[in-house]
Amino acid sequence: MYKVERAIIMAAGLGNRMHPVTLTTPKPLVRVNGTRMIDTVIAGLHQNGIREIYVVVGYLKEQFAGLEDEYPGLKLIDNPYFDSCNNIASLYVARNYIENAIILDGDQIIYNPAILTPEFERSGYNSVWTDEETDEWLQTVENGVVTACSRTGGKGGWQLYSISRWTAEDGQKLRRHLEVEFEQKKNRQIYWDDVAMFCYPEEYQLGIRPMQKGDIIEVDDLRELAALDKTYERFLEVAQ
Repeated sequence: MYKVERAIIMAAGLGNRMHPVTLTTPKPLVRVNGTRMIDTVIAGLHQNGIREIYVVVGYLKEQFAGLEDEYPGLKLIDNPYFDSCNNIASLYVARNYIENAIILDGDQIIYNPAILTPEFERSGYNSVWTDEETDEWLQTVENGVVTACSRTGGKGGWQLYSISRWTAEDGQKLRRHLEVEFEQKKNRQIYWDDVAMFCYPEEYQLGIRPMQKGDIIEVDDLRELAALDKTYERFLEVAQ
């Protein structure tokens, strides 16, 4: 078994699909029923003994400044490419911390902290089995190893969620591959997840960490936010 030693939280994005709320507040700091989304992530990490935390910031980054005082052991990393590149840039600027790390997004709500357990058997993503049709990334798993992934979804597979763990060996490879794609190939409009899953799939043997759909909610847009917290319903008319 491997064990997570640190966490990288992605929090640099523009949050365009949650306008107008995110015009003044970065998405991970949006409160849902009184609690900022990123606080549920950090609390879940702390409950699992993970306190070395790096938060990658970009959009409205000054609003994250207080986190370092609120949470000892947390450090901010600036992503200067946040408005010109996809999120590959966020992991690129945090690439020195990928070994034995858990990587997750700051704009999700953790309802079951057990899904962030530090022990793991192989690198890979938290995933939920789905028999229903989905347009999210869907993985095929054989004998515990991911053998394929569909960007366009499907049904009857393991839906990938933005929580992943990486061994020291795979973290080193991922760092090297990030540098090749970002620095040499200038391949900056992809998700960082594309690197292991699609750019160099033959160099990784990823697994999954099964969980249930209700363990976590990824809040994608304003309508989903309003469904969770009725106080945001007033923004729906403005957004239309």
